[in-house]
Amino acid sequence: MSRPLSDQERRKQISIRGIVGAENVAELKRGFNRHLHFTLVKDRNVATPRDYYFALAHTVRDHLVGRWIRTQQYYYERDPKRIYYLSLEFYMGRTLQNTMINLGLQNACDEAVYQLGLDIEELEEIEEDAGLGNGGLGRLAACFLDSMATLGLAAYGYGIRYEYGIFNQKIRNGWQVEEADDWLRHGNPWEKARPEYMLPVHFYGRVEHTANGTKWVDTQVVLALPYDTPVPGYMNNTVNTMRLWSARAPNDFNLRDFNVGDYIQAVLDRNLAENISRVLYPNDNFFEGKELRLKQEYFVVAATLQDIIRRFKASKFGSTESVRTVFDSFPDQVAIQLNDTHPAMAIPELMRIFVDIEKLPWSKAWDITKRTFAYTNHTVLPEALERWPVDLVEKLLPRHLEIIYEINQRHLDHIASLFPNDVDRLRRMSLIEEGGTKRINMAHLCIVGSHAVNGVAKIHSEIVKSEVFRDFAELEPDKFQNKTNGITPRRWLLLCNPGLAELIAEKIGEDYVRDLSQLAKLHEFVDDDLFIREVAKVKQENKVKFALYLEKEYGVKINPSSMFDVHVKRIHEYKRQLMNCLHIITMYNRIKRNPTKLFVPRTVIIGGKAAPGYHMAKMIIKLINAVAQVVNNDPVVGSKLKVIFLENYRVSLAEKVIPATDLSEQISTAGTEASGTGNMKFMLNGALTIGTMDGANVEMAEEAGEENLFIFGMRVEDVAELDKDGYNAQQYYDRLPELKQAVDQIRSGFFSSDEPDLFRDVVDMLFHHDRFKVFADYEAYVKCQEKVSELYLNSKAWTKMVIRNIAAAGKFSSDRTIKEYARDIWHVEPSDLKIPAPNDETIPTHCLR
Repeated sequence: MSRPLSDQERRKQISIRGIVGAENVAELKRGFNRHLHFTLVKDRNVATPRDYYFALAHTVRDHLVGRWIRTQQYYYERDPKRIYYLSLEFYMGRTLQNTMINLGLQNACDEAVYQLGLDIEELEEIEEDAGLGNGGLGRLAACFLDSMATLGLAAYGYGIRYEYGIFNQKIRNGWQVEEADDWLRHGNPWEKARPEYMLPVHFYGRVEHTANGTKWVDTQVVLALPYDTPVPGYMNNTVNTMRLWSARAPNDFNLRDFNVGDYIQAVLDRNLAENISRVLYPNDNFFEGKELRLKQEYFVVAATLQDIIRRFKASKFGSTESVRTVFDSFPDQVAIQLNDTHPAMAIPELMRIFVDIEKLPWSKAWDITKRTFAYTNHTVLPEALERWPVDLVEKLLPRHLEIIYEINQRHLDHIASLFPNDVDRLRRMSLIEEGGTKRINMAHLCIVGSHAVNGVAKIHSEIVKSEVFRDFAELEPDKFQNKTNGITPRRWLLLCNPGLAELIAEKIGEDYVRDLSQLAKLHEFVDDDLFIREVAKVKQENKVKFALYLEKEYGVKINPSSMFDVHVKRIHEYKRQLMNCLHIITMYNRIKRNPTKLFVPRTVIIGGKAAPGYHMAKMIIKLINAVAQVVNNDPVVGSKLKVIFLENYRVSLAEKVIPATDLSEQISTAGTEASGTGNMKFMLNGALTIGTMDGANVEMAEEAGEENLFIFGMRVEDVAELDKDGYNAQQYYDRLPELKQAVDQIRSGFFSSDEPDLFRDVVDMLFHHDRFKVFADYEAYVKCQEKVSELYLNSKAWTKMVIRNIAAAGKFSSDRTIKEYARDIWHVEPSDLKIPAPNDETIPTHCLR
């Protein structure tokens, strides 16, 4: 992977990566050799690179456990309010390097591994990504865990330990092919199974109403086995827990029944129960109402709430209360954040526990429930909103359906008392959608059952209030908030871009890592010629490194002095990869029309996965690859324009491509991208943004000044106006010769000579049912891209704009986001208290609750 470091490079102490003490290095080497011998049972003669990775991972993990135990002991003794982040996705990526950075061990490990005659980058590359997420929503959860630990919050991430994460994407003759992501095949050194905390989860059955309360009986039981992963804060000795549940069949599964005869089949059928945690649903911004998915959603919720209540009751605070009022303090001790509606069944489940099991009166149970939950909305696309068929919920969770009906009845009674005779309002605001198949609107359930609802960027939160949930916002305006997303600067700067991180530290000190607003100090250096050159040099080194990676992995040669124009995110019509594609074709046609005219060289890099069932997204991938095939093999074009489809885009690949990017593409139709977080990663890593006024792009332009981004195209109001008048794609085609040429080439088979009408569906969509209005923004996009090329010719002016962007990126730290959640929603104060470092490892076992 990486060449051995020179002595000079090894001597240079990169301060933000930790101190190298001789004792420290010697201890790490001892730990490494001990694990190679005792844990992996190998010697240096037969050990493989993977053995070396595991030995290093276990050595680094050893430095976590003391802090982990002490953190949990500290929470047990101090009993702070606990924050529970419930998510069906945690897109964690790799753990080794992040752990070394947050523990201040990176440099010592580099040195130890070097002295052992190994290459640390090569070992880091062996680790599998924990791909337990689809995209933005899952990666946000991961960044939030890092920030919560860094801010000293007593926080827990709860989710599912999928055996198979997001599929691995292969491109075979231009088409996406999915392969299973068997990420646990070689074992996971970062997790610890906790069978002693295994919990039962019930499904199916029926409801009995008796004199002494309601009972849910004759259920099928699945066991939830927790696996804990440590989440270290940055240099503060805090180590929080991410607890992921795995499904296990009980040992009497299928053997209690009358089928005593077929013992073998009964054991084989255990798989049916254990399938619940088998695989992540690979849909981004799309609802697929499958029974297995509803089982997953309830599984994580039921196991987690039992755990939360067990921990609440075990706390010193809880145990002093009398039995009757034991739950009065619950919302003061517990905050539960719902990451989208996926864990929405937590609301009726907590009500079921309070009313049926703990025998609380409904009104008290409902008051406690509402004060405990808060809901984050992540999308306004109607096809993404969860609407579960009543029949399915009735079969799988009959008691929960009853509770949802009761919640809805009381909710509607309240609305009717405020708005008598407004039946249409009742219909709009009901949790139950009538007509055709009856469905439960999970977003409405979340809004009614939470004390706070937030969007994830200013513009998104406004759309949530004024359009999507307007009736609810009119009723309770104070319930609705904005919490603009952020990213962790540990992974998205220190880890992925050490050159830039160190350059910044030389100028403004190291404190910015925990307080990213300090990046504003870089404004002082925007005219500093030396700094300008150094920033440009770091970018160029990152580009060369990425070019070498592409050549090694994919055998493609690219020109590192060309502009790296990068569009990486899930493939979706609303993200408008097609508009980028039309611009590529337009650039190609311009070169062909006038081959001697000055052309600013570009390497256009597009990457991302399409949901396996999303036909149009898969056609878009094929089209990009078909265009690349033509462009990259045309001798007239040469090295002026290259098109790369980046296979299997994932967290670990983002860490490579983002630091090497010059131009970041954020070109969704205004009003469709709730926030975006990739946009922030590019900004922090010295790329300039071409984008619409959508999601967090609006706030990025606000922070940096609109003149320091390449903003183009329709605003939300313009889109609304177009919808009112009726979008007519044909008129743009008729009016714009370059658009017409590009579309005609796609339609005629210029890019698919073997199958001329291969892209008929794509062209048909663009003309007749393009919800995202690609043609309407094409002209403004192409003109804006010309301005980009013009600025790129002036390296100094370009780099000054880069510096202004980095200096304005401070707002987009997830530390800032989490501070806002903590103060405005969870009502806890972040702590900068540093828990004492572990010396004495003899800690009572009761502390790891």
